[in-house]
Amino acid sequence: MAEQGSSGNVIAALCSLVIPGLGQLVQGRIMPAVVFFILGGVLWFFTLGTAGWIANVIACIEAARHKS
Repeated sequence: MAEQGSSGNVIAALCSLVIPGLGQLVQGRIMPAVVFFILGGVLWFFTLGTAGWIANVIACIEAARHKS
């Protein structure tokens, strides 16, 4: 898709910041999207949102640094 720092990766990073895994899905990477979505959901549920932000930030950084 796009190289690191491109507008596609910025959009994907912003998507992952809102919903973990959405940025990876925008980039067309299904398995990482599913993993981040499940991990984020589990962390949000069991920690009542406290640790859920960790999954969002990690997914955001990973989507931003992805090289095709």
